Amino acid sequence: MVHSFLIEPDTYTAFSDEAELIDKCKEWGLLSDKAAKIKTFYYKGHGLNEACSIIGYVDHITAVIELANHQKHCIHPSYLKEMQAASYGVKAGDAAEAPDDKGNETVSSKAADAEAEHEAKNEAAAAPAQEKAIPADNTNDKLPAAAEEAPKTSSKKAKKTKLELPEGKVKMVATVKEFTTIPNHFSDNDDEVVIYENTAVVEPEIEIGDAWSSHSATMKKTGLDIGDTITFEAKIVAKKLAKYPVRHKLNNVAKIEKQEA
Repeated sequence: MVHSFLIEPDTYTAFSDEAELIDKCKEWGLLSDKAAKIKTFYYKGHGLNEACSIIGYVDHITAVIELANHQKHCIHPSYLKEMQAASYGVKAGDAAEAPDDKGNETVSSKAADAEAEHEAKNEAAAAPAQEKAIPADNTNDKLPAAAEEAPKTSSKKAKKTKLELPEGKVKMVATVKEFTTIPNHFSDNDDEVVIYENTAVVEPEIEIGDAWSSHSATMKKTGLDIGDTITFEAKIVAKKLAKYPVRHKLNNVAKIEKQEA
Protein backbone atom coordinates (compact mmCIF):
# COMPACT_ATOMS: atom_id res chain seq x y z
CA MET A 1 0.00 0.00 0.00
CA VAL A 2 1.35 3.41 -0.97
CA HIS A 3 0.94 6.14 1.67
CA SER A 4 0.23 9.49 0.01
CA PHE A 5 0.82 11.54 3.19
CA LEU A 6 4.53 10.70 3.46
CA ILE A 7 7.30 13.26 2.78
CA GLU A 8 9.91 11.43 0.76
CA PRO A 9 13.37 13.10 0.92
CA ASP A 10 14.89 14.50 -2.27
CA THR A 11 18.28 13.50 -0.92
CA TYR A 12 19.61 12.35 2.45
CA THR A 13 22.68 10.96 4.18
CA ALA A 14 22.35 7.21 4.79
CA PHE A 15 23.94 5.58 7.84
CA SER A 16 27.05 3.62 6.88
CA ASP A 17 26.65 1.08 9.67
CA GLU A 18 24.76 0.34 12.88
CA ALA A 19 27.36 2.12 15.03
CA GLU A 20 26.71 5.41 13.23
CA LEU A 21 22.95 4.86 13.56
CA ILE A 22 23.28 4.23 17.32
CA ASP A 23 25.36 7.39 17.80
CA LYS A 24 22.80 9.49 15.92
CA CYS A 25 19.90 8.01 17.89
CA LYS A 26 21.70 8.88 21.13
CA GLU A 27 22.18 12.43 19.86
CA TRP A 28 18.45 12.65 19.09
CA GLY A 29 17.48 11.18 22.47
CA LEU A 30 15.99 8.06 20.91
CA LEU A 31 18.45 5.81 22.76
CA SER A 32 20.11 6.11 26.15
CA ASP A 33 23.80 6.96 26.38
CA LYS A 34 24.52 3.41 27.55
CA ALA A 35 22.70 1.68 24.68
CA ALA A 36 24.89 -0.79 22.76
CA LYS A 37 22.41 -1.88 20.09
CA ILE A 38 19.49 -0.47 18.15
CA LYS A 39 15.90 -1.15 19.14
CA THR A 40 12.69 -1.39 17.14
CA PHE A 41 10.97 1.93 16.54
CA TYR A 42 7.31 2.37 15.64
CA TYR A 43 5.58 4.92 13.45
CA LYS A 44 2.15 5.85 14.84
CA GLY A 45 0.16 8.26 12.77
CA HIS A 46 -2.39 8.48 9.98
CA GLY A 47 -3.97 5.23 11.16
CA LEU A 48 -0.63 3.38 11.22
CA ASN A 49 1.10 1.62 14.07
CA GLU A 50 3.97 -0.31 12.50
CA ALA A 51 7.66 -0.92 12.92
CA CYS A 52 9.93 1.33 10.91
CA SER A 53 13.66 1.59 10.25
CA ILE A 54 15.73 4.75 10.73
CA ILE A 55 17.91 4.76 7.63
CA GLY A 56 19.48 8.25 7.56
CA TYR A 57 18.95 11.97 7.99
CA VAL A 58 18.44 15.12 5.93
CA ASP A 59 19.86 17.42 8.62
CA HIS A 60 20.24 17.47 12.41
CA ILE A 61 16.47 17.96 12.95
CA THR A 62 15.13 15.71 10.19
CA ALA A 63 15.40 11.92 10.39
CA VAL A 64 14.56 9.63 7.47
CA ILE A 65 12.62 6.45 8.26
CA GLU A 66 11.51 3.58 6.04
CA LEU A 67 8.15 1.89 6.53
CA ALA A 68 7.17 -1.70 5.81
CA ASN A 69 6.20 -0.83 2.22
CA HIS A 70 9.73 0.58 1.68
CA GLN A 71 8.49 4.16 1.38
CA LYS A 72 10.79 6.73 2.98
CA HIS A 73 9.52 9.53 5.21
CA CYS A 74 11.06 12.68 6.75
CA ILE A 75 10.21 13.18 10.42
CA HIS A 76 11.43 15.28 13.33
CA PRO A 77 13.22 12.98 15.83
CA SER A 78 11.15 14.45 18.70
CA TYR A 79 7.93 13.26 17.09
CA LEU A 80 9.37 9.82 16.50
CA LYS A 81 10.45 9.70 20.16
CA GLU A 82 6.92 10.58 21.33
CA MET A 83 5.50 7.84 19.13
CA GLN A 84 7.43 5.23 21.12
CA ALA A 85 5.32 5.86 24.24
CA ALA A 86 2.69 3.19 24.85
CA SER A 87 0.17 5.92 25.63
CA TYR A 88 0.70 7.65 22.28
CA GLY A 89 -2.61 7.41 20.45
CA VAL A 90 -3.14 7.24 16.73
CA LYS A 91 -5.33 10.35 16.92
CA ALA A 92 -2.59 12.31 18.69
CA GLY A 93 -0.14 11.15 16.05
CA ASP A 94 -2.39 12.37 13.29
CA ALA A 95 -2.70 15.76 14.96
CA ALA A 96 1.03 16.10 15.42
CA GLU A 97 1.55 15.60 11.70
CA ALA A 98 -1.51 17.45 10.42
CA PRO A 99 -1.39 18.23 6.68
CA ASP A 100 -1.34 21.71 5.23
CA ASP A 101 -4.14 23.17 3.16
CA LYS A 102 -2.89 21.29 0.09
CA GLY A 103 -2.97 17.93 1.85
CA ASN A 104 0.82 17.64 2.03
CA GLU A 105 3.02 17.45 5.12
CA THR A 106 6.07 19.70 5.25
CA VAL A 107 9.38 19.14 7.01
CA SER A 108 9.59 22.84 7.82
CA SER A 109 6.22 22.90 9.64
CA LYS A 110 7.23 19.96 11.83
CA ALA A 111 10.58 21.47 12.72
CA ALA A 112 9.04 24.84 13.57
CA ASP A 113 6.31 23.29 15.74
CA ALA A 114 8.53 20.78 17.58
CA GLU A 115 9.27 22.94 20.61
CA ALA A 116 5.68 24.12 20.92
CA GLU A 117 4.48 20.53 20.70
CA HIS A 118 6.58 19.53 23.70
CA GLU A 119 5.44 22.50 25.78
CA ALA A 120 1.80 21.75 25.01
CA LYS A 121 2.09 17.97 25.43
CA ASN A 122 -0.39 17.81 28.30
CA GLU A 123 -2.95 19.74 26.28
CA ALA A 124 -2.47 17.69 23.11
CA ALA A 125 -4.74 14.81 24.10
CA ALA A 126 -7.67 17.11 24.78
CA ALA A 127 -7.27 19.37 21.76
CA PRO A 128 -9.17 18.33 18.58
CA ALA A 129 -7.01 17.39 15.62
CA GLN A 130 -8.65 20.17 13.57
CA GLU A 131 -7.29 22.86 15.91
CA LYS A 132 -3.70 21.67 15.54
CA ALA A 133 -3.76 21.46 11.76
CA ILE A 134 -1.96 24.18 9.82
CA PRO A 135 -4.57 26.88 8.96
CA ALA A 136 -5.61 27.00 5.31
CA ASP A 137 -4.84 30.72 5.04
CA ASN A 138 -1.17 30.25 6.03
CA THR A 139 -0.07 29.26 2.55
CA ASN A 140 2.71 31.87 2.63
CA ASP A 141 4.03 30.82 6.05
CA LYS A 142 7.25 29.17 4.94
CA LEU A 143 10.85 29.02 6.05
CA PRO A 144 13.40 31.14 4.12
CA ALA A 145 14.53 29.73 0.80
CA ALA A 146 17.87 28.60 2.26
CA ALA A 147 16.05 26.43 4.83
CA GLU A 148 13.70 24.97 2.22
CA GLU A 149 16.66 24.00 0.07
CA ALA A 150 18.50 22.31 2.96
CA PRO A 151 17.44 18.75 2.00
CA LYS A 152 18.91 19.21 -1.48
CA THR A 153 22.23 20.64 -0.33
CA SER A 154 23.01 18.89 2.97
CA SER A 155 24.85 15.99 1.37
CA LYS A 156 27.12 18.49 -0.43
CA LYS A 157 27.83 20.88 2.41
CA ALA A 158 31.31 19.46 3.01
CA LYS A 159 32.27 19.60 -0.65
CA LYS A 160 33.60 22.49 -2.72
CA THR A 161 33.68 22.70 -6.47
CA LYS A 162 37.23 22.22 -7.71
CA LEU A 163 38.45 25.10 -9.84
CA GLU A 164 39.24 24.00 -13.40
CA LEU A 165 42.40 25.84 -14.41
CA PRO A 166 43.38 26.49 -18.06
CA GLU A 167 46.27 24.35 -19.25
CA GLY A 168 48.31 26.95 -21.12
CA LYS A 169 48.99 30.68 -20.98
CA VAL A 170 45.91 32.88 -20.82
CA LYS A 171 45.14 36.58 -20.67
CA MET A 172 44.44 37.70 -17.12
CA VAL A 173 43.67 40.74 -14.98
CA ALA A 174 44.63 41.35 -11.34
CA THR A 175 45.26 44.07 -8.77
CA VAL A 176 48.54 44.28 -6.85
CA LYS A 177 47.76 43.62 -3.19
CA GLU A 178 51.15 43.22 -1.49
CA PHE A 179 54.89 42.83 -2.01
CA THR A 180 56.62 40.35 0.30
CA THR A 181 59.41 37.77 0.52
CA ILE A 182 59.51 34.05 1.20
CA PRO A 183 62.45 31.89 2.33
CA ASN A 184 64.58 30.19 -0.34
CA HIS A 185 66.28 27.15 1.16
CA PHE A 186 68.70 26.95 -1.77
CA SER A 187 69.91 30.55 -1.50
CA ASP A 188 71.15 32.97 1.12
CA ASN A 189 68.56 35.50 -0.04
CA ASP A 190 64.77 35.35 0.24
CA ASP A 191 62.66 35.31 -2.91
CA GLU A 192 60.64 38.43 -3.70
CA VAL A 193 57.01 37.80 -4.61
CA VAL A 194 53.90 39.76 -5.53
CA ILE A 195 50.48 38.94 -4.09
CA TYR A 196 47.44 39.86 -6.19
CA GLU A 197 43.74 40.19 -5.46
CA ASN A 198 40.67 40.12 -7.74
CA THR A 199 42.62 37.89 -10.08
CA ALA A 200 40.63 36.53 -13.03
CA VAL A 201 41.08 34.86 -16.39
CA VAL A 202 39.69 37.12 -19.12
CA GLU A 203 38.66 34.36 -21.53
CA PRO A 204 37.09 32.04 -20.63
CA GLU A 205 35.92 34.10 -17.64
CA ILE A 206 37.18 32.44 -14.46
CA GLU A 207 37.40 34.18 -11.09
CA ILE A 208 40.53 33.18 -9.20
CA GLY A 209 40.61 35.59 -6.25
CA ASP A 210 44.02 35.91 -4.60
CA ALA A 211 47.12 34.69 -6.46
CA TRP A 212 50.89 35.23 -6.40
CA SER A 213 53.93 35.31 -8.63
CA SER A 214 57.64 35.89 -8.46
CA HIS A 215 58.67 39.55 -8.52
CA SER A 216 61.00 39.11 -11.48
CA ALA A 217 63.39 41.64 -12.98
CA THR A 218 60.99 42.05 -15.92
CA MET A 219 58.15 42.89 -13.58
CA LYS A 220 60.28 45.35 -11.61
CA LYS A 221 60.88 47.32 -14.82
CA THR A 222 57.10 47.87 -14.99
CA GLY A 223 57.28 49.78 -11.69
CA LEU A 224 54.27 48.17 -10.05
CA ASP A 225 52.71 49.74 -6.97
CA ILE A 226 50.15 48.42 -4.50
CA GLY A 227 46.69 49.09 -5.90
CA ASP A 228 47.76 48.92 -9.57
CA THR A 229 45.40 46.92 -11.78
CA ILE A 230 47.21 45.15 -14.60
CA THR A 231 46.48 42.91 -17.55
CA PHE A 232 49.01 40.28 -18.56
CA GLU A 233 49.54 36.77 -19.87
CA ALA A 234 50.50 33.92 -17.58
CA LYS A 235 50.03 30.26 -16.84
CA ILE A 236 48.10 29.67 -13.61
CA VAL A 237 48.86 26.63 -11.45
CA ALA A 238 47.71 25.32 -8.10
CA LYS A 239 50.63 26.11 -5.80
CA LYS A 240 50.23 27.55 -2.31
CA LEU A 241 52.31 30.50 -1.17
CA ALA A 242 54.24 29.63 1.99
CA LYS A 243 52.68 31.07 5.17
CA TYR A 244 49.90 32.79 3.18
CA PRO A 245 46.34 31.63 2.36
CA VAL A 246 46.99 32.02 -1.37
CA ARG A 247 46.54 28.82 -3.38
CA HIS A 248 47.31 29.76 -6.98
CA LYS A 249 50.58 30.86 -8.60
CA LEU A 250 51.07 32.80 -11.83
CA ASN A 251 54.02 31.50 -13.88
CA ASN A 252 55.85 33.24 -16.74
CA VAL A 253 54.03 36.56 -16.35
CA ALA A 254 54.48 38.61 -19.54
CA LYS A 255 52.95 41.42 -21.67
CA ILE A 256 52.15 43.43 -18.53
CA GLU A 257 50.02 46.52 -19.04
CA LYS A 258 48.85 48.90 -16.32
CA GLN A 259 45.21 49.92 -16.43
CA GLU A 260 44.39 53.57 -16.01
CA ALA A 261 42.70 54.45 -12.74
